[in-house]
Amino acid sequence: MKMEPSLAVVQALGQKPVYRPSELFGPAGSRATAYRFIRRLQELGLAAETQRRGHFTVRSSAFQPYQTLVHLLPSLHTLKHARYFGRAYDESDVNYARRSLRGMVTLDYRAYELTRFQTPRTFFVYAEDPDQQAKSLRSAGFSEGSKGRVAILPKEDSAFENEIQRVYLDCLAFGGRSTLDAIAIELLYGDRLSVRGEFPTDLVLKVREDLPA
Repeated sequence: MKMEPSLAVVQALGQKPVYRPSELFGPAGSRATAYRFIRRLQELGLAAETQRRGHFTVRSSAFQPYQTLVHLLPSLHTLKHARYFGRAYDESDVNYARRSLRGMVTLDYRAYELTRFQTPRTFFVYAEDPDQQAKSLRSAGFSEGSKGRVAILPKEDSAFENEIQRVYLDCLAFGGRSTLDAIAIELLYGDRLSVRGEFPTDLVLKVREDLPA
């Protein structure tokens, strides 16, 4: 399967906290092509502009092998359309969402239920009707914004039959600290996974060491 040119270029640069568009000019062949590649990465849900003008970030999942990345596209698309809500911006928001929202829980809180590995922060839930769920939260005094601890994800037609695989792929796609959750899930439920990521050996050893007995 042919790799996306935009991914090939950013993978060649290596993983960094932030990037400048000018770093892509040479590998991409031109300034115009570099900006086209950045837009493509944004479309895929792999890149985002930072508050610091002229810089952008790339999810760590962009550095997974391409044969793994293609399985992350549904998760990346869903995460790109996540809607965040907050009221008190603490655990009480999560407790309310647990009681009132219907749908499959994924990422932080579901990963913690599966692994007991790291403290969750954001409550992610797949919703059959995101607009209705959002309306319900707003009527309860929640505001929509990027800092909310409750996140509504649109449920699409990707496979949900294997819940552990779905949570694993979501964690892998999200990247960052969720990568550690993905590793923990793989260590504990590897026999339930048909698609797996690749991780640095030292990171896997660290997670194995820190997993509760």
